[in-house]
Amino acid sequence: MNKSELIDQIADSADISKAAATRALEAMVEAVKTTLQDGGEVSLVGFGTFYVGKRAARTGRNPQTGASVKIAAAQVPKFRAGKGLKDAVN
Repeated sequence: MNKSELIDQIADSADISKAAATRALEAMVEAVKTTLQDGGEVSLVGFGTFYVGKRAARTGRNPQTGASVKIAAAQVPKFRAGKGLKDAVN
């Protein structure tokens, strides 16, 4: 499912216009981004939790030349599925 299909699904299930569904989805995504940028986490009970993880610095290899490359430490967005989502999938 891509973004436009998700918007169609939201509009149909919530009985709202596609424009309103688009605004709602964009607002939700923006709220998650802002919270993660501030170092917080977003928990949706029964669905899951969005949080920021830390990736340590490491040494990688350039596959073309075989030369060592230093990869800097980074903060990465992560998602941990909740029990409700896990149960729905299984």
